Amino acid sequence: MNMRVSPPGLSTKPAGIGQSLPRNEDATLVRGDGRYTDDLSLDGQLHAVFVRSPYAHGVIRGIEVAAAREMPGVVAVYTAGDLEGQGYGALTCNVDIPNRDGSPMKRPLRRALTADKVRYVGDPVAVVVARSAVQARDAAEAVALDIEVLPAVTSAEEALAPGAPELFDDVPGNLILDYQFGDSAKVAAAFAAAAHVARLRIVNNRIVVNPLEPRAAIGTYDRKSGRYTLHAPSQGAFGMRNSLAAAMGVPHARMRLLTGHVGGSFGMKSAVFPEYVALLHAARLLKKPVKWTDQRSESFVSDHHGRDMVFEAELALDARGRFLATRFTGFGNMGGYLSPVGPMMATLNIGKNSIGMYRTPLVEVRTRCAVTNTVPIAAYRGAGRPEGNYFMERLIETAAREMGIDSAALRRRNLIPAKALPWKTPIGTLYDSGDFPALFARALEAADWKGYRARQRASRKAGKLRGRGIGCYLEVTAPPSNEMGGIHFEADGSVTIVTGTLDYGQGHWTPFAQVLTSQLGVPFDKIRLVQGDSDRLVAGGGTGGSKSIMASGSAIIEASEKVVEKGKLLAAHFLEASAADIEFAGGRFSIAGTDRAIGIMELAARLRTAQGLPDALPATLDVDHVFKAAPSAYPNGCHVAEIEIDPETGQVEIASYVMVNDFGTLVNPMIVEGQLHGGVVQGIGQAIYELTSYDEDGQLRTGSYMDYAMPRAADVPFFSFISQGVPTSTNRVGAKGCGEAGCAGSLPSVMNAIVDALAPYGVTHLDMPATPLSIWRAIHGNQGTAS
Repeated sequence: MNMRVSPPGLSTKPAGIGQSLPRNEDATLVRGDGRYTDDLSLDGQLHAVFVRSPYAHGVIRGIEVAAAREMPGVVAVYTAGDLEGQGYGALTCNVDIPNRDGSPMKRPLRRALTADKVRYVGDPVAVVVARSAVQARDAAEAVALDIEVLPAVTSAEEALAPGAPELFDDVPGNLILDYQFGDSAKVAAAFAAAAHVARLRIVNNRIVVNPLEPRAAIGTYDRKSGRYTLHAPSQGAFGMRNSLAAAMGVPHARMRLLTGHVGGSFGMKSAVFPEYVALLHAARLLKKPVKWTDQRSESFVSDHHGRDMVFEAELALDARGRFLATRFTGFGNMGGYLSPVGPMMATLNIGKNSIGMYRTPLVEVRTRCAVTNTVPIAAYRGAGRPEGNYFMERLIETAAREMGIDSAALRRRNLIPAKALPWKTPIGTLYDSGDFPALFARALEAADWKGYRARQRASRKAGKLRGRGIGCYLEVTAPPSNEMGGIHFEADGSVTIVTGTLDYGQGHWTPFAQVLTSQLGVPFDKIRLVQGDSDRLVAGGGTGGSKSIMASGSAIIEASEKVVEKGKLLAAHFLEASAADIEFAGGRFSIAGTDRAIGIMELAARLRTAQGLPDALPATLDVDHVFKAAPSAYPNGCHVAEIEIDPETGQVEIASYVMVNDFGTLVNPMIVEGQLHGGVVQGIGQAIYELTSYDEDGQLRTGSYMDYAMPRAADVPFFSFISQGVPTSTNRVGAKGCGEAGCAGSLPSVMNAIVDALAPYGVTHLDMPATPLSIWRAIHGNQGTAS
């Protein structure tokens, strides 16, 4: 069974909230003892390989599978026609954002295997099942596709132009959504009255997600119960189970999802993909488990991509540099189909997160989202949060330069003061806590802002260009939804936490155990964690939007309170006292004013052998509690990067990186710092290295690591991490979330530093990625984006 059960911990140190404890699971993972989906093999399993379109756009005239069916080891080949009439549902988009006129957005139909048209290179059209993966792959190459190739379009701007090739008959002009937020008349008036307006056209480059573990899945079907089981990486077994059941057209009770270790996701693995439906279909018909493992080159065109939007960003200021309004007008590329959250990033999340720490009274966002002949776009670490902050921070740098105001002074002038909190923003969010000016000041001090000129002179002497950049950010996290907090006292003396969030690299086990230990005094080394089995869950919002510790931590705290309520009744019985006289502290139930007590672990053990308990008493300390939804939180911070550029080659080196962050309560500061390191490096990757490029026919130019650059350890400096947290009131832990903040701070700080270094050459803006080629061109008078 490929569910996640973390064994009891090895550490015996005191383990309350706020301690930097090593992640207990690291010993298992570093030794290579992890249990990922591809590590699982089931008796009698068959192997699947998918046939994908080699064309970006075209009408399917025929799929010839006869030759493939006759090849050695092949047991079945399925196309879209084989899945029709089976009761399967469509793969759906989970967000419903209305158009500016109130009409619903377009939701084109997507099936597991496409039947009419292919809409991007990699679109699955058939699946081959054989006795071995090699046999399946050989047979997949024998499937002949007759596709009438059509013109392709790969950018949202081009897709919305008159005469562009249309992907769907029911999506005229390829327009999925025409979104607008804000009072256009008030914003226009603010711009008309402004003493200065800063404007930038900003490209947010498309990213391939590239988790360490490619996707994989095994589908099974039990004929007696009529239940499907899918072993697959996910970001939450409960929610994905529900979505998968809908895709298969069955009630939730007939679907089980099991997730083992997950080697990274960054948003991508939260979705139900076409492959999962096809695998379960094959498992039901063939009466055997069917396994599929993605190849790395295949994942470039089968996984969802991230980012890909273009905006005209504008900031209106008065004569003193006070912000009056912002306006963001742009395009969002959805790819060939809508992913579960496809339109969210370029619309809702741009508006919410562009405000940042600043007193901006008016915001308007206007976005047109289009389908194109590219891989579908979905959530990628931050999912619109880094983008919104990036747009705003680039605008501030531009306004400061054009108005002759120091960029730090301009930010300081517009920061929301601590005494003004709680602060309601023009987009309706409510900042409940923080001290933005103090955090900003500490970041500049830690980065030795005043000593920069000496370092810049030293760089010039060495023949290098030096630049510095500030990246302030404030994120609106995903609001914690209903989340399970199960606490089970096991027969072997261990205690199991059951929760619906899911760890795909964050390290949940240790901080969740720290929360439980702080509440119940349960020995840290006796705690284990169950997350990846949908059958064990009664609720679960999954992991995403930086909400896990807020949701699961709060659920554990509330469940612990219910354990204490039960424990007081039971301790009163065993201690022969009134329940009103029982107190609980430090893991022990005691009679007030006496030394008579019983520990919680001893109480749980006695319950397992107790005979004849009164019916009015609980039979166990176990609790399955559901924490109800809570508001978003607002992690914030200021990152300062210094970079050097070799003007001969355009190569960028990050010389120093300082970050000061407010994440509220830190349950495990070391794990939080690790999350920031990872997020910052991903932001550096987008800023300097990563670019997904298509040619005019919709062919992916950057389809492997030969052409797609990723940051490496040698490309980044040692980071300076400082926490300056103010606990939030929006959840029981007081935490604000940290998982996506690294990207939000690094994109603007690194790019602002690069543009600052290039200022002597008259460079005022450079789009990501700032590759050596694009920087060299900018230096030599041919300023343009990377290609």
